[in-house]
Amino acid sequence: MKPAIIDTDYIELDKLLKRENLAASGGEARFLVSQGLASVNGEVEARKRRKLYPGDRVVCLGVELRVEARPCSAPENGSEQGRLNR
Repeated sequence: MKPAIIDTDYIELDKLLKRENLAASGGEARFLVSQGLASVNGEVEARKRRKLYPGDRVVCLGVELRVEARPCSAPENGSEQGRLNR
């Protein structure tokens, strides 16, 4: 299973397929979904713009992805945030 790390609250299924190179274009990603070739959390998904959140599992063309949130990092000393809090 390959992690698919996102920086936002969610990502749409067609955008994830394109970003992870399972589809060459948005149109191809939407076609894959319309043909029933993508599943989310074990169920075939027909909604091409299905919102995916951290913890969701996507399988398409034999590739399994797990949506994960990018870990938050604490501001380092000297960073912009650190200077604002002094």
